[in-house]
Amino acid sequence: MIWITIPTYNEAENIAALLHQIRTRLPDVVVAVVDDGSPDGTADIVAEVAKADERVVLIRRKAKRGYASAIVCGIEEGQKRGARFLGQMDADFSHDPERIPAFLHHLQQNADLVVGSRYIPGGGVDGWSLGRELLSRTANRLVQAVLRIPVRDATSGFRFYRSEALERLGLHRLGLEGYGFLYASCALAVWEGLTVREVPILFRDRTRGKSKLSRKIIWEASVALCKIWLWRRTGRWIGRPLIEMSPRSTPKSPSATLPPEGPFALPSGEG
Repeated sequence: MIWITIPTYNEAENIAALLHQIRTRLPDVVVAVVDDGSPDGTADIVAEVAKADERVVLIRRKAKRGYASAIVCGIEEGQKRGARFLGQMDADFSHDPERIPAFLHHLQQNADLVVGSRYIPGGGVDGWSLGRELLSRTANRLVQAVLRIPVRDATSGFRFYRSEALERLGLHRLGLEGYGFLYASCALAVWEGLTVREVPILFRDRTRGKSKLSRKIIWEASVALCKIWLWRRTGRWIGRPLIEMSPRSTPKSPSATLPPEGPFALPSGEG
């Protein structure tokens, strides 16, 4: 089973159309929408779709509990149901469902984690200001340098995991939110010796609804990076414990990133 988790908060303008695209393009995929009590009725829209299609699963949460928490909630439900490949993507069409077969291809070729990358050949962004793109590129370069990982877009929220890899990572133990959760999970995958690959994506800025990015999110991600660096170097974690794992564990095998692909070219055999 292929399982995709989509966290939502006030995505009524986007969610029905996105579910239709995914279900049309990938009939064998189960989509779990984890909604944090959206006041705009997002969950009610999903509930109506789910009534007619068992491939759509709605997980309602009463309050806004955070992005990372929603992702973990959805992934754990997929694991309980026996999913082999589990992914995550945003609800605002910034992540193109047409690229999902590229992720699945590399999972079938024994990748453990496949990340949709804006910053490898063939990838890019559309609709961002120069300042926002510079901020994102700088953040990813900083993560690469500080954590010493080869992933060039560790803050990408468009990604897929092999079920066995998730068992080793234990994402539920991460005490981080937002971008910190994203790059920390990439770093743990590399440090655990898992095979990490990147496929190019074109990230399109949302045209409907409101962006969730804020100065608070950026600040929290910056603080988290400092904490992870200190933990990795000294074994000391400031604040809530991060994970039950030795910070100096060494990879069991080299981690690899995918060689550059052409723009949106699906590898042979993807259909």
